[in-house]
Amino acid sequence: MTPEFIAEVQEWISLDPDELTAALLQSWIDTDNEAALKKSFSGFLQFGTAGLRGPVGPGPSCMNRAVVLRTSAGIASYMKKRGLKTVVIGRDARHGSEEFTEESAQIFTGAGMKVWVLPRPLPTPVLAFAVNFLKADVGIMVTASHNPPEDNGYKVYLGGVVDGVRYEGSQIVPPADREIAEEISKIKSVQPKGRNWEVLDERVFDEYISKTSELARIKGDVRIVYSAMHGVGTETFLATFKAAGFSDPILVKEQADPNPDFPTVKFPNPEEPGAIDLSLKLAAEVGADLVIANDPDADRCAAAIHETGVGWRMLRGDEVGAILGHYIATTMKESCFGKSFANSIVSSSILGKISRAHGIEFHETLTGFKWLAKIPNLRFGYEEALGYAVDATAVNDKDGISAALILSQCAAELKRDGHTLAGYLANIWETYGYHGTEQISIRVSDISQVDTVLSKLRKNNPPALNGVSLTRFIDLAQPEGNFPPTNGIIMWFGDSIRVIVRPSGTEAKLKCYVEVASTGGSQSDISSVNAEILKIKTELMELLAL
Repeated sequence: MTPEFIAEVQEWISLDPDELTAALLQSWIDTDNEAALKKSFSGFLQFGTAGLRGPVGPGPSCMNRAVVLRTSAGIASYMKKRGLKTVVIGRDARHGSEEFTEESAQIFTGAGMKVWVLPRPLPTPVLAFAVNFLKADVGIMVTASHNPPEDNGYKVYLGGVVDGVRYEGSQIVPPADREIAEEISKIKSVQPKGRNWEVLDERVFDEYISKTSELARIKGDVRIVYSAMHGVGTETFLATFKAAGFSDPILVKEQADPNPDFPTVKFPNPEEPGAIDLSLKLAAEVGADLVIANDPDADRCAAAIHETGVGWRMLRGDEVGAILGHYIATTMKESCFGKSFANSIVSSSILGKISRAHGIEFHETLTGFKWLAKIPNLRFGYEEALGYAVDATAVNDKDGISAALILSQCAAELKRDGHTLAGYLANIWETYGYHGTEQISIRVSDISQVDTVLSKLRKNNPPALNGVSLTRFIDLAQPEGNFPPTNGIIMWFGDSIRVIVRPSGTEAKLKCYVEVASTGGSQSDISSVNAEILKIKTELMELLAL
């Protein structure tokens, strides 16, 4: 190791507020553990529109108190330049969340900010709600959402209007991320710390429960199996459903309590294979009507239904989006007057068709709720990765609790009338045509591998897919219309096959989204489309080979 590199590490150690991580770094110097040091000093953990996410560990390349200190100080500097003065901080139950919350509170109060801290680990939607309820200028949520157990993170929300952007309690978008990152890079010295933050009582939690439960139109006689996926959703989910008059959900006990090690799942994401197997097993045992699973910070909502001849199966995110969109458009019409529906570009095109059929204004955005939340008068918005906003005036972000309540209400009304969600979904396909979707997700060791694949596709557009000719190629780095540039491509084959390829915004993954749309919704149409998707998926796996 060079003297310059050792000096860099020692300078970091001198400013590290955590004795444990500082001592670990010093031990690596003493034992010449260059590999470990290089891994921890491969650049400052990148701050983007999802804030920070990374493995918990020492040094600037990981999540730790020293990184949180610099990040909070950078945000405080950003705030001062804009006259922003108040911050509310929430946390989940991951490793380090409590320590990172306290570090943040110390830095913001030391910078002269008014700081509120949520009273205990709570879902991300409660923090997003708190930003608007308290009229806070900034919201910080310490969470890594559905990332692997070794990760933690730090999301940033803004309230009101900042630099001409209508945030109103939503996540930051460019150029705020770059401007905050620039302020973080300037933090090189010891920062003042304060202790006079306010730990909130139950009023924010109670108001969130009250506001969310008011969305229910009937008292729900529906048998629900619920999993919190070892996260923080159980308390809020149960309180909301009780206040709304629903029967007590049946908990997947192995996953009901917060556990940062997520012992029953490989990845704590309902989309991952096997993640909801315990839920499906319990649903079969108790004769449930519906399965609901949240991700660990409860901003995503997964659902499973029982189909005759098929058994229990998890719905795709687009299927849940179609159910919620159609239900809100047809049974809650009064709440849609003058409002908009929206989805991200990687989501199914069916919501646009539902919107047009019911005279509702429709918008499409780039991937991520940071964009969907900026749509004026949003009545319903969704993204296929299990994110849904059914009450953007209260939570201007995805909310897995309120989405679960509306979905459960739909199931309860159907049950009352002798119908099922499976039949409801079949009617949607018959009305608007079947829209088959599939996501291919490939983990990579280095995110640059995704750039290699995208570069190859840009240089050599695939002429056809499953025998259907390429009809349109859109490079999102040079977008059409009002979209800001982003790294990704859209390919159309004929007029019914759409393929989108992009890097994940939160993990080292290549993500590919396939949609095949039919004009009909019969079982024959569904089988034909699903068979076509399987063939397309095989071809794409070869095309995307890393």
